[in-house]
Amino acid sequence: MSEMPSPAPGCASCAARDGQVAELAAQVKGLQDQVKGLQDQVKGLQDQVKGLQERNADLERAASRNSGNSSMPPGSDDLPGRKAPRKQRRAQERAEGEKRNRGKQPGAPGAAMRWEDPDRTEDHYPEGACGCGRDLADAADLGVARSYQQDEIPAAPAERVQHDLHETRCACGREHVAPRPPGVPDAALSIGPRLRALAVYLVVFQHVPVGRCRDLIADMAGAGVSAGFIHSCLRKAADLAADVVRLIRTLITAAPVAGFDETTLRSGPAGEKKYVHGAFTEEYSSFYLGTRSLETMRQAGILPDFAGVVVSDRYQNYFHESWEHFAGNQACLAHILRDYQDCAETYPDAVWPVQAQRALRGLIHTWHAARDQQLPAIPAATAGPLEHEFRHAVLAGLASVPRVPGPKNSTKQKPGRELLEFCKNRQADVLRFTTDTSIWPTNNISERGVRPLKTQQKISGRLTSDDVTQDRLDIRSYLDTARKHGRNAFAVLYDLMLGTPWQPPARAMSP
Repeated sequence: MSEMPSPAPGCASCAARDGQVAELAAQVKGLQDQVKGLQDQVKGLQDQVKGLQERNADLERAASRNSGNSSMPPGSDDLPGRKAPRKQRRAQERAEGEKRNRGKQPGAPGAAMRWEDPDRTEDHYPEGACGCGRDLADAADLGVARSYQQDEIPAAPAERVQHDLHETRCACGREHVAPRPPGVPDAALSIGPRLRALAVYLVVFQHVPVGRCRDLIADMAGAGVSAGFIHSCLRKAADLAADVVRLIRTLITAAPVAGFDETTLRSGPAGEKKYVHGAFTEEYSSFYLGTRSLETMRQAGILPDFAGVVVSDRYQNYFHESWEHFAGNQACLAHILRDYQDCAETYPDAVWPVQAQRALRGLIHTWHAARDQQLPAIPAATAGPLEHEFRHAVLAGLASVPRVPGPKNSTKQKPGRELLEFCKNRQADVLRFTTDTSIWPTNNISERGVRPLKTQQKISGRLTSDDVTQDRLDIRSYLDTARKHGRNAFAVLYDLMLGTPWQPPARAMSP
């Protein structure tokens, strides 16, 4: 654009022209500023829409989480708006299609009663008057016409038992007083060991809240006890089981393979969230209350000296470099399979999630077959092709789900990316079970161990004292270990209250 000529001196028309040009230039600048403002506004709205889209995607993803594609517990599958796992939906569809009859299904184990010699027989005779008017009490007994057997529990009202300790004199002149029997404290009045064991059994093993436990004992046994008495039973049981619990932790520490898991628990002041750390073998169980930190894991007293294989989920603290003595890690394949199911639902057109699941399930199946045959490892000819398929699925996934650039600890990655990186970088910790059938491919034993704690929380809510909560956990450790050895839960509690706690046998263990 050529420059405008300078106005002639004293030219009115030139001055008017220059004024109009300046006015138009100001209007243009104003419009340009307005356009820029609108552009900024559009960009802000675009950022807002993008943020809302991401938030909506996160909400949809959160709503799609269930026990089949995440670590959520099965109890959350029936929450409002929650979609059940695919396996559960397909089972329901099959059940609706088959329209099974109620009751025992073909092939299911039965529990039929059999005619046996009775423990007690009750005779029943006709009562009232005969049609002739005579009293049936005077009628002749012709014998039993019909017999019926029932399984019944006897009425068990609490008894007031008085223990008299007799004093005797020997022929030599010495006098002797009988000692107090087990379970009888040095107090004139007390509650017996069986009733104390019942209170602990109901609260810890059957998850009955303290108030309802008190009511149940009053209704069924006719014994009036207080909430304070029930709490004192928990404290006493924990004290009596302390040595056994320490022994259980020592035995787990010495085990060649152990499973570890943690779960949240509402304990202590309102607003605080605690974690229960569980350590499990096929024969022993241990629980410890704390936070989810490395410090709590050390305080629990097992992992610092553990020299076996740790079976766990992918929680980073189980793979921390400070654990110097571990023989290795085995990542729980049940968790990994659920994570790959999440990938299959997130990327429905991708083949690699299904391929990875197929390979891992095949390896788990061959592990069971090898263990049933008492083989030390899965045969290489069987494991090799499945491991090859799994590795290629991981590589295909990494290629199709690129990493989002940015700092590792603060950059959110696409679904499945961190799982794929874990399976690639820690392949030995994913497939370690293939080389040793004593290593479990899943951590189901630990998940089953901590699940009753969630049941307790659903029924009783928050436990107000961390110390009392730890007492309950110690008692559960004692009970779970006893049940793994085939012992009756109430029987071992009764032994505990007698002051003769059951002791787990120590097995010879070799890595």
